[in-house]
Amino acid sequence: MPRRARLNLPEVPLHIVQRGNNRQPTFFAEGDYAFYLECLRDAAEQHACDVHAYVLMTNHVHLLVTPHTPNGASRLIQALGRRYVQYVNYTQRRSGTLWEGRFKASLVESEAYLLTCYRYIELNPVRARMVEAPGAYRWSSYGYHALGGADPVVRDHPLYIALGPKEDARRSAYCELFRHALEPTALGQIRQSLNDGLVLGTAGFKERVEQALHRLLRAPIRGRPRKFVARERRAASYHRTGSQK
Repeated sequence: MPRRARLNLPEVPLHIVQRGNNRQPTFFAEGDYAFYLECLRDAAEQHACDVHAYVLMTNHVHLLVTPHTPNGASRLIQALGRRYVQYVNYTQRRSGTLWEGRFKASLVESEAYLLTCYRYIELNPVRARMVEAPGAYRWSSYGYHALGGADPVVRDHPLYIALGPKEDARRSAYCELFRHALEPTALGQIRQSLNDGLVLGTAGFKERVEQALHRLLRAPIRGRPRKFVARERRAASYHRTGSQK
C-alpha cells in the first residue's frame, strides 16, 4: 500500500514529531540538545520556515513550524537530520540511522488549535513525569514564551503576539494557559491527527484544506462502503415484500 503523500501548504502551521529509530535515544549529552537547536535554527532560516514551539525529549522531538514555501518543512527536516545524524554518529562512534524512516505531521488550524499545540508540545516533559512544571525543563520553547528567556530558534506567531500589547503582558497571558492540564479530548485529537497525518482543525478548515490540496484528508469511514450497504438493504427489503405477496 503506497504511503500517504505529505501535506504541503505554505503559511499553514505544521505540527511535526520525529522519533528515534525503535524509540531509542537521540540525545546523549547536554551538548547534543544545544547542537540540535543550532541545526534547527540554521535549517529553518535556509528553508524559509518559522519555528513557533518545540520540545526536545530524550528519544523524540516535537516542532510547530510554519513553512513559507512548498515542501519547506520537509526540506527543513531533511537538512536538520543530515547534519545532526552526522554529528551524533561521529561523537558516539556509531553508524546507521538515528531517526525513524518518516516523521509524522499534521496541519494545524491557527485560530482553533495553535495555542493548544503550543501547550501540548511544551507540556511533554510534565506528562512524561520528567519535571513537575514546564519551566523546569530546559530544552523547550516554554522558557522563551513564558519566562522571557532568549531563544534564537523561535519566531513568534501572530496569535502569540496577540496575547498582549507588550512582552510582560504576553508572558503573563501565556502562563495562564498552563494553569490547567490539557483536556483528554484535546490530547486525543492532537495525537490522532499526528498518527494519521491529517488535519487538526474544524470541519470548515478541513474542507478548505481539501479544496486547496485537491485531496480527501479526513479519515475514511471504516467498514463496507455506504453504497454497498445501501444496496444490500434495498435488496433485503425487496425480498421481504416479494415473499409476502
